[in-house]
Amino acid sequence: MAKANPSPVMFDDVGNWFQSFLQPTVLIELGSLALCVLLAWLLVSGLRRAIGQSDGPSILFGQKILDGALFPLLLLGLGYVAQALLTQWLNLAVFKVAIPVLMALVVIRIGVKVLQVAFPRATWVLPMERSISWLAWGCMVLWVTDLLPLVLQDLEDIRWKVGGSTLSLRTILEGILTSGAVLILTLWVSAAIEARLLRSASGSDLSVRKALSNVARAVFVFIGLIFALSTVGIDLSALSVLGGAVGVGIGFGLQKLAANYVSGFVILAERSVRIGDNVRIDNFEGRVTDITTRYTVIRSGAGRESIVPNEMLITQRVENFSLADPRVWHSTVVSVAYESDVDLVMQLLQQAALVSERVLRDPPPSVALSAFGADGLEFTVGFWIADPENGLLGLRSQINLAILRALRDNGIEIPYPQRVVQFNGPLPADAPAASVLAGAA
Repeated sequence: MAKANPSPVMFDDVGNWFQSFLQPTVLIELGSLALCVLLAWLLVSGLRRAIGQSDGPSILFGQKILDGALFPLLLLGLGYVAQALLTQWLNLAVFKVAIPVLMALVVIRIGVKVLQVAFPRATWVLPMERSISWLAWGCMVLWVTDLLPLVLQDLEDIRWKVGGSTLSLRTILEGILTSGAVLILTLWVSAAIEARLLRSASGSDLSVRKALSNVARAVFVFIGLIFALSTVGIDLSALSVLGGAVGVGIGFGLQKLAANYVSGFVILAERSVRIGDNVRIDNFEGRVTDITTRYTVIRSGAGRESIVPNEMLITQRVENFSLADPRVWHSTVVSVAYESDVDLVMQLLQQAALVSERVLRDPPPSVALSAFGADGLEFTVGFWIADPENGLLGLRSQINLAILRALRDNGIEIPYPQRVVQFNGPLPADAPAASVLAGAA
């Protein structure tokens, strides 16, 4: 019954607050707030043009002027300045609502934008964004209606004893919010460092910068987590037992996972495999599109993607076609009859290999008489390309069609396979000679 007394006072305050919106000075507050919005918009627009910020995953600017976190931050700062100036002459009503709303908007924008940039492909980001929005708007409503102190006091009264310490529900919630805020701040800093490192990077430089960004993110998140735990009041010395258990787990059950993470850092540091390289591992050939700390993504020319654990790239044989030279040599084999003009065939084959623009002119295609086959002369047509990531099947088909047309236009025979059949016993008396010769062919 003792807690029922503040309720009439609270409703009286709310009634007085609503009554203050009927004062003529509200128009002055609305005009000041509109001026703050205009100034914030002009500042963000000017900064966007000054630094040449384009549309992209930017935390401060977003894809539009009003979409990033910078606009509500500037508007909140200008709102505080306007509130401090108007408080000297007016009894404020609008800014008592505007400041909490802007504070909630800043929290939502920063939390959502940081998660979108730090985890662009994670499926749990959308539910987390909704949770942040509901929490921020709920706290804003409690703040405006002056219910927040009462709610915090009720949460403080819910206590229980754990070992030698006493915990309250308010302490736990404040610790969770503090930890979340610290982790979002560390993710923001690590995302800014990663964007700075990966800007205008390519090839081997991209792999090194990606390794540095991964290390920076891990270090910042670890430091942020330690700081968040210390702000909550958790004794970090108690985590030594947990660290020993994790070490034992890594030594037994998680050794493969740990090996993949260590291999990922080794690959990025040594640059033996880089983003953009064309490699072949475990009979799968393709282009390296991404290297993470645990796995590497390889995309084949047919569009299939293979997720390869980094340990395989360290412990197994890997063919890297792009490590020394991006140019790759391929060949196709053609058989012609023994009676064919060898010089003419070699000339036609070399001209047919140049039918595609993907075939390099320097070094030029080469033709060699590679074998005396059972059915005819075998020629190997070799050619160089500089874009193996675009696939080989279509190119080889184009060259083979050009070779087939050139040989047919010049009357050069492509022999059929021939086989000789020997009979050990006497032939049947009624077997015609024509059928015997046909079977032998």
